[in-house]
This record gives sequence, C-alpha cells and structure tokens, in this order.
Amino acid sequence: MTGAAVARVSAVVFAAAMLQAVIVSSLVIGGGGAPDLLLVVAVSLGLLRGSIAGAVSGFAGGLVIDLLTLDTLGVTSLVLTLAGFWAGRYAETTGSGRRRLAPLVAVGVITLLAGVFGFVLHYMLGVEIVARHALVTALAPTVLLNVLLALPVYALVRASIREQARLGRASEVEVVV
Repeated sequence: MTGAAVARVSAVVFAAAMLQAVIVSSLVIGGGGAPDLLLVVAVSLGLLRGSIAGAVSGFAGGLVIDLLTLDTLGVTSLVLTLAGFWAGRYAETTGSGRRRLAPLVAVGVITLLAGVFGFVLHYMLGVEIVARHALVTALAPTVLLNVLLALPVYALVRASIREQARLGRASEVEVVV
C-alpha cells in the first residue's frame, strides 16, 4: 500500500474507533446488545484489503478502544485482530470480495465467533461474566445489528479508502493437516 492509502485506512479506523467508544457503544438495544461498528469496519477492511490489512486495522482500532475505555489492555485488540484476519482470509481464499452478500455473511459469522472468543478470553482471564447474558442476551442483538450495518458500512469504507473490489478467486487452496 502507498502512504496515502495507509493514511486513508488509518483515518477510517480511528474515526470508527472514536465513534464506537463515544456514541455507538451506548446504543443498547434488545436487552443488552449494542452494534460493534469497529468490528464491521475491521471486517470490511479485511474483505477489501486482505488478511494483513484487516488484522493490522483490527489491532489498531482495538488498541484505541482499550485505551479509551480503560478495559483490560489487549482483549479488544486481540478479538478485532482475529476478526480482521478471518475476514481477509475469507476474501483471499474464496474470492468473495466481488460477491454482493460477502459482507453480510462475513460480518454475521465473525460477529458470532468474536463474541464467543471474547467470552472465552474473559473467562480465561478470570473476569466474572454471566454466560447466558454474554452468549444469548447480548450476542443475538449484536449479530443482528452488525448484519444490518454491514452493507452500508462496507460501501462507506470502500468509498473512503477508494478501493475497487479486486480480489480474485484463488486458483487453488491447500489444506495443511
């Protein structure tokens, strides 16, 4: 990526992190679920730019969120790093960057996986969390809200970074056991 492209991606990630921390996280809907704008942006960047750009943008945005909210440093960064990487690998291996519904599928599945992974990570760190609330009451509305945000945010991120969906179908994928 060129310097201008890096600056555009950085600006998009920083703006999404600030919006997430200040406005979006307080929009609690459906018994505890809130949309995760930064996750949708990290997935969108992973779909558009690939796994490395998705992982780096997820890490940077997660670090900003961790520093702003004073949560356990690195938890959000780790979850969003994996989310951006998974989205990038999905686009690289299936060539789904050109498909219209790829953002919906990627955001839905990755939101679900990120919620479960975040719960397991908090459990391993000894944070007391009610499993029913984290995995049912809060996660279901979050998945729904993120899927509703997927297409508009994907289009906005694509326009902001001036990216044409150019990831092609992988010629072959080797499964390593």
